Amino acid sequence: MQFKLTHQAGRARAGQLTLRHGRIATTPLFMPVGTQAAVKTLDSRDLEELGVEAILSNAYHLYLRPGEDLVAAAGGLHGFMRWPGVIITDSGGYQVFSLSDFRTLKPDRVEFVSHLDGSRHVFTPEANMVLQHRLGADIIMALDVCVAYPAPVEEVRQSVELTTQWARLCRETHERLGGEQALFGIVQGGVIPAARQRSAREITDLDFPGYGIGGLSVGEGPELMNAMLDILDPLLPPERPRYLMGVGTPENLWDAVSRGIDMFDCAMPTRLARNGTLFTSQGRLVVKNAAYARDESPPDPDCACPLCRQYSRAYLRHLFNTREISALRLSTLHNLSFMLNLTRFIRESIQGGEFQRAREAFLSKYRSGDRPE
Repeated sequence: MQFKLTHQAGRARAGQLTLRHGRIATTPLFMPVGTQAAVKTLDSRDLEELGVEAILSNAYHLYLRPGEDLVAAAGGLHGFMRWPGVIITDSGGYQVFSLSDFRTLKPDRVEFVSHLDGSRHVFTPEANMVLQHRLGADIIMALDVCVAYPAPVEEVRQSVELTTQWARLCRETHERLGGEQALFGIVQGGVIPAARQRSAREITDLDFPGYGIGGLSVGEGPELMNAMLDILDPLLPPERPRYLMGVGTPENLWDAVSRGIDMFDCAMPTRLARNGTLFTSQGRLVVKNAAYARDESPPDPDCACPLCRQYSRAYLRHLFNTREISALRLSTLHNLSFMLNLTRFIRESIQGGEFQRAREAFLSKYRSGDRPE
């Protein structure tokens, strides 16, 4: 993997990732979440037409179904889902956190019970690397240990220690397997400054080609999240990409990019879309509200996505009320289009030296028109 920074405005950065097989992604980069090798309600052609450059899939979920044997036999995830762009696989470390009722954490592994059928499984750092190699993503993530917010100091300390130990084992196994993919280490540490600093030092000492920042957007709020990013900015190598995992509201993107973050993924835009909440240039719009029953205006007059080009708020509300599947697809197309266009706008504002002015103008309009859910 090669990462080239092309422009900088303060701490905001624009650049380009070049992956194996010539796959390219520009940064700042927003990645839709395709947990099970699919972005819900869309197919790979939809994603290409929207201009998606990279997607995130999840090794934990793909391990359970359809299994890495089937994916590997199809030529890896690119062949399996017919996706020509960049693919990242999360290790499943987040599921170690989010499915805590189903797992037992030990120094050398995590034992878990499938949330699907109750079967028992084990992830070790070494086995996780084999799994992700077989899935064939362009970028793979080290197995880590995330903690909730708020978390006891001792739990945070243990998560940092295990994340470092497992990162070292992941790196060693990755190299033994040939190391063709780009393996990113993950910085943990909760919202404890000393723990974040320690994790950053230990993970960067392992010299990964890129770094994920995990354990944020788990209930701590934007002020604490931004404080942790401020702490990490001078500790992460400036020549390596920085990936803020699981974060991606419009406000989050501006805040994080201003603190030196290059890459994002988030399921929120597509999840909100399926529930009838749209991101628009004037804030969130809950299209199911009765106020839009006779509103023939497009959901966002400033948007040129397939939904806004052709359909009204009233029609989309009708589709939701009658439980038409097309409501989910059209709303998802819109929210992804919005996030991709926003990321492109942020990138262009950095390239043009107008980042701060563009940020203030966008947020002023977005917040002033915010429609409460």
